[in-house]
Amino acid sequence: MTNKPKYNRRTAVKKGILLTALAGMQPLTGFMAPPRPHAYRIGACDWSIGQASDPEAFRVAKEIGLDGVQVSLGNVSNNMHLRRKEVQQTYLQTSKDTQVRIASLAIGELNNVPYKSDPVTEEWVEDSIDVAKALGCQVILLAFFGKGDLREDEEGKKEVIRRLQKVAPKAEKQDIYLALESWLSAEEHLRIIEAVGSSHVKVYYDVANSTEMGYDIFKEMKLLGTEYICEIHAKENGQLLGKGKVDFGRVKNTLQEIGYKDWVIMEGAIPPGGDMLTAYQANLAYLRRVLNNQ
Repeated sequence: MTNKPKYNRRTAVKKGILLTALAGMQPLTGFMAPPRPHAYRIGACDWSIGQASDPEAFRVAKEIGLDGVQVSLGNVSNNMHLRRKEVQQTYLQTSKDTQVRIASLAIGELNNVPYKSDPVTEEWVEDSIDVAKALGCQVILLAFFGKGDLREDEEGKKEVIRRLQKVAPKAEKQDIYLALESWLSAEEHLRIIEAVGSSHVKVYYDVANSTEMGYDIFKEMKLLGTEYICEIHAKENGQLLGKGKVDFGRVKNTLQEIGYKDWVIMEGAIPPGGDMLTAYQANLAYLRRVLNNQ
């Protein structure tokens, strides 16, 4: 039996410092491998894959090969059914069975029943925070299109700010983000967020919508950064991804520059008369190639 060396704390500390320093040095006879690029999780909106407000969206998403689904809270006809515990359990079980994650929650019905004016929407938004918590996701898309459009509607913006101020403390307490998606510019979104004064009110950034409005999406994404962007829609209107107006290679570079590492959710991007499944498999292959070098 050999004698064990005595433990000397000072020697151990010096050795630890030396090893740490050496670990950070580049080998003299080679080079350090470059860091692996971040792999984005890619999903789709349930309405874009033909399964709005339906747990069957997970099975379709699995067939496409997606990592996750952005699920709808519901609609008027089913009274925002994800507020019911039994419906939540169905979604959670189907997600588990298919191994397709719940990426985020969306209240698309706000396009028809505006948050800026209809009293019932306050209940929807407040309840959606509990739903997101139960489903294990952090982002709730609040839509402001159609009847809910905020452009040139100062009174509508003021009411949205007032309502968000009321519900934001609950979102903060449960660590859930309320994400605004609209036709507004990055600067206009920032003014609303500043007026609300909450860390949990952010922007859901849609590259196609902002391109359609003529905004410089790369400048806008840098302005908003990860402080204000909590999720991204990869989208084209009537075209496959990569075949339309959006330069997704540059989108990737911008996302890397600002340090965005969360979900990229596909929306739209089906050619006129095109088959959804074929289109979304092509869109997914394209995004994985462009964003993740796969």
